[in-house]
Amino acid sequence: MNRPDCVKLAARLNADCQCLSLDGERLRAELEHESPGFYAEVMEGRPHLFSGSMVFVGGNDAERMAELIAAIERVIALPEYRAHVSAWAPAIARRERRERGVFLGYDFHLDPDGPRLIEINTNAGGALLNAILARAQQACCDEARAALPGILGSDTPEHLFMAMFRAEWFAARGDAPLRTVAIVDAEPRTQYLHPEFQLFQRLFARHGIDTVICDPRELALGRDGLRHGATKIDLVYNRLTDFALADPAHAALRQAYHDDIVAMTPHPRAHALYADKRNLVALCDDALLASWGVDAATRAQLAAGIPHTELVSAECAEDFWARRKHLFFKPAAGYGSKAAYRGDKITKRVFEEVLAGAYIAQALVPPSSRRLEVDGKMTELKVDLRNYVYAGRVQLVAARLWQGQTTNFRTPGGGFAPVLTISSKGTA
Repeated sequence: MNRPDCVKLAARLNADCQCLSLDGERLRAELEHESPGFYAEVMEGRPHLFSGSMVFVGGNDAERMAELIAAIERVIALPEYRAHVSAWAPAIARRERRERGVFLGYDFHLDPDGPRLIEINTNAGGALLNAILARAQQACCDEARAALPGILGSDTPEHLFMAMFRAEWFAARGDAPLRTVAIVDAEPRTQYLHPEFQLFQRLFARHGIDTVICDPRELALGRDGLRHGATKIDLVYNRLTDFALADPAHAALRQAYHDDIVAMTPHPRAHALYADKRNLVALCDDALLASWGVDAATRAQLAAGIPHTELVSAECAEDFWARRKHLFFKPAAGYGSKAAYRGDKITKRVFEEVLAGAYIAQALVPPSSRRLEVDGKMTELKVDLRNYVYAGRVQLVAARLWQGQTTNFRTPGGGFAPVLTISSKGTA
């Protein structure tokens, strides 16, 4: 079959395939292999972390996502682009860094015309959890059987991810040995994805790297560098959502980054280049792109793949209000759908707050759906697709299923789901 047919088949399977592909016992075994009792630790309080079913994507759509990511990476490499976005970046994010930044998350919705990029994130969570989830699948139908166990061929996600962190360390410090890593987030034990921090801690340990999971307030500057107690930290795996490290509680980490006495990934510069939502405005500006020398083919890819995005201004309040039902409003430095609003559901009071803040308005692209039987009744779950990317390469594609205005892990039947690509031959 040709590519349009495989896209149609993927849509039909998402609507009609009711198979539960998750092998619960295999998932338990995978997590218990990390340490006894870890399965219960992961699932406690997280009943909707993993969906029981996979999501199907046509090979043509998978290729278009990868091609758009490559096009965006080409633009981001341009000195003109980097200078342009530095205009609204905080001072700490304006200086170039050698580290690229791990786990870029390119998030897509699928509409009838193909995949559309909704946003880019710089500390996208869930990659290691999704790697384990992919190994815990069973063939639920003929379309799935030939493609299992996953999309990564003979390589393993753990190997790819470890190589990525070593590449970051090499970029920052060359051949010096990597001895210690700090996985840093605010009150990490309270974070929903804390189990993933533990998985990374064990992954690093298997490669002989001492690792702590800590709050940034536990870090201090010593005469020989950044320390956690008696341990000197070589590399920080940064999971904070304080992207500019502006919180006074993060002062030691900020100073260590500013003085380049610790390697950090991802870091404020990566957020400024990729994840500030205002960057999408530049990527949608054809005249601006042309002035930077971006070729016509690349500009056409960006126009087709990125919903039109514009800065919100109080001067144009009446125009935005009139068009609100076709827009999605997002804070420029937002994350995780916080303070983001569908225009057709926004109130006048909230709209006034949007006008007073630093917001972008993006053409509304509703997510596609996965139809499943949940608790005995047919349910439409929304779908978004996350491409985990490093150095322009897609490492893993995973889905999130949910109901509601924005993504969440509170929906029965929802959560992370593996993605099966349907190719021109029927399966990935």
